[in-house]
Amino acid sequence: MPWNAEYFPSSMRHLSAVVRLKAIEIANALLTEGMDEGKAIRIAIAKSKEWARRHGLPVREDV
Repeated sequence: MPWNAEYFPSSMRHLSAVVRLKAIEIANALLTEGMDEGKAIRIAIAKSKEWARRHGLPVREDV
C-alpha cells in the first residue's frame, strides 16, 4: 500500500512536513521499482534530507 501524508512509516515522523512528503514520494517510487520496503525507507529519508538542505528547508519538525 503506498504511503501518503496521513499514513507513512514511523521513521519519517521526525521530518518536517515538506521533507516528509518528499520522502514519501521517493519511497513510493522506489517501491514501485521493486525495492525492499526497509531499504526504500532509508534511501528516501536520506535523499529527502539532501533535497531539503539544497533548497534551504528545515529538515526536522520544530518541537
